[in-house]
Amino acid sequence: MIPAMTGQRHFHEELARLKAQLLEMSSLAEELVGRAMEALAARDVEMAEEVVQGDKAVDALEVAVDDACIHLLALQQPMARDLRLITMAMKISNDLERVGDHAVNIAEVVEHLAGQAAFAEFPEIDEMARLAREMLSDALDDFVRGDAAAARDVLKRDDRVDALHESLFRILLTHMMEDPRRIGPCMSLFLVSRNLERIADLATNIAEDVVFLVEGRNIKHGAFLGGE
Repeated sequence: MIPAMTGQRHFHEELARLKAQLLEMSSLAEELVGRAMEALAARDVEMAEEVVQGDKAVDALEVAVDDACIHLLALQQPMARDLRLITMAMKISNDLERVGDHAVNIAEVVEHLAGQAAFAEFPEIDEMARLAREMLSDALDDFVRGDAAAARDVLKRDDRVDALHESLFRILLTHMMEDPRRIGPCMSLFLVSRNLERIADLATNIAEDVVFLVEGRNIKHGAFLGGE
């Protein structure tokens, strides 16, 4: 009986470490997004390069999380919610790695804008960045706590990001029509907006995974507000 209890305690300690790795990965990815936006605002190429280099740490953590998940699946043979947690952890680590990639995409835009004349500020981009980072952080906290109700709130916020993305597209299109010299900068800013919209989508994916973890229900591509 004692060995079984020891093995169970060890298993849950490994699950706790797995969650801690995901939180670290989420924090790094969120920080990269923030640094990329700072680099964009300042047209700072050196800071943008730091974002590119920083993505390597996110990539390394994805590998570490995947290795830990495979180890747990192979040796512990988990069942029910524990099995869902481990498989969701592998998926979430992939989503977080993609967040890092989107941060790099934003950082690379800085190189295209750095040598160009200053352009109008767009509060829509700043608000999209704030919302996307907030959604990402909250979705991971919800995963660790197993809070499906809070995860559903994250899902609702994605509509706001989509609306800002569409609004910004219309604004940028107007600028391009008024002055063809703005086409290049406007396309670069649209790329930033698109990457922020995708980060919010990835946060939404994680929130949907939380609902699956807690309730065992797949709510992708369907209604999620009614709890039906």
